[in-house]
Amino acid sequence: MDVDKLMDVVSKIEEPGSEKVVAEILERLQHLQTVGLEYITLDRETQTLSGGESQRVKMVKFLNSSLTDLTYIFDEPTIGLHPRDVHGINELLKELRDDGNTVLVVEHDPYVIDIADHIVDIGPEAGENGGEIVYQGDVDGLYEADTLTGRHLNQRTPVKSTFREPTGQLTISNASRHNLRDITVDVPEGVLTAVTGVAGAGKSTLLDLFLEEHPDAVSVDQTAVSTTTRSVVATYTGMMGEIRERFAAATGTDESLFSFNSDGACPECDGLGVVETDLALMDTVESTCEACEGRRYKDEVLRYTVRGQSIADVLEMTVSEALEFFESTTIQGTLEALDDVGLSYLSLGRSLPTLSGGECQRIKLAGELHKTGSVYVLDEPTTGLHMADLEQLLSVLNRLVDEGNTVLVIEHNLDVVKNADWVIDLGPEGGKRGGEVIFEGTPEQLLDEEQSFTAEYLRKVLK
Repeated sequence: MDVDKLMDVVSKIEEPGSEKVVAEILERLQHLQTVGLEYITLDRETQTLSGGESQRVKMVKFLNSSLTDLTYIFDEPTIGLHPRDVHGINELLKELRDDGNTVLVVEHDPYVIDIADHIVDIGPEAGENGGEIVYQGDVDGLYEADTLTGRHLNQRTPVKSTFREPTGQLTISNASRHNLRDITVDVPEGVLTAVTGVAGAGKSTLLDLFLEEHPDAVSVDQTAVSTTTRSVVATYTGMMGEIRERFAAATGTDESLFSFNSDGACPECDGLGVVETDLALMDTVESTCEACEGRRYKDEVLRYTVRGQSIADVLEMTVSEALEFFESTTIQGTLEALDDVGLSYLSLGRSLPTLSGGECQRIKLAGELHKTGSVYVLDEPTTGLHMADLEQLLSVLNRLVDEGNTVLVIEHNLDVVKNADWVIDLGPEGGKRGGEVIFEGTPEQLLDEEQSFTAEYLRKVLK
């Protein structure tokens, strides 16, 4: 049974002596419902939960603890949530606080920022240009602060009034998997389409079926791009080969000397930059290699330089710094693509397993930007993005469409919905009460839809 149905069943149990057990079960089910997981069935395997769903299940687990005076740290608990469901998260965060705990939340969502008792705004920008506290205080003060967050909280963008004309349509026929109710949807070609709806409405299932029916489409999801610490941004994007060539040509040495996976590797850490210590029954401890100080290379390799920079110096450069360092090379195109998708702060030697889901998705998108006449499918590309980075992402999506591509995104961010050419809204609720097409049309037409939660919150945010 899903949570909603089980609540009905449990609430009708009237066996003598069962009152305490029934009350406890109902409280746990109520918390699952509050965080928007009423569509989850109890036999659902935890490994099939999304990142956002997993985090909310953990929240519910802790809410049933009798411990107090703890510090809870949440990293973007609203990931994967429709604006309607964010209200439930806020209620749980306040409940944890009111039980005598300290709650620390990393968050970009304005609805969560608005309920905070204290704000710590970090900036002024990202990467090398960040790392400073630019504001501390209450929410009212943040709205008046001259910071990126403060300025963007005060912005109110309207729904766009002109929309691209479709060049054709791609059909998803008789979709019936999971909770989808035998729906047929036409996805317009040559435009930006947003697939919306509350959590569990069937959005991801619909796009999975779309990818099966249209296998040539480019899927850009949030799965990890690599699980090995030997993979870094420069190797994944293909820049490392040309960087090694340039160093070899400039110094008259062999290319393999500039590979931390080959001849140039530090012998102490084998080019990993870290040393792992096995502590038997405890977790393995990872520490910076003392021999190379985390730079991955032998000392003799670091003596070779190009324009005063060693190979390790280059890998420590951010994308924006590397753009200034490399001149007239094919590396420039790759760096510009990374900059376009909002990853200018990443260092070229950043280990891929340390990237967030949103960063993984954007680094994949950067590798696909050169294609034309393609269909792109993205699953919540705004994950992990600050409001200031949203404009840059929207410009990338619009550029893809303007160059002749079709872009289809699952998205809860209302600024993306306002800038789409077409909206497919699923619902009305999640799980068994979802799986229907509530609305198909432009964002402007969506404003008049009375049955849609997306429309309701779009009207609210415009006010």
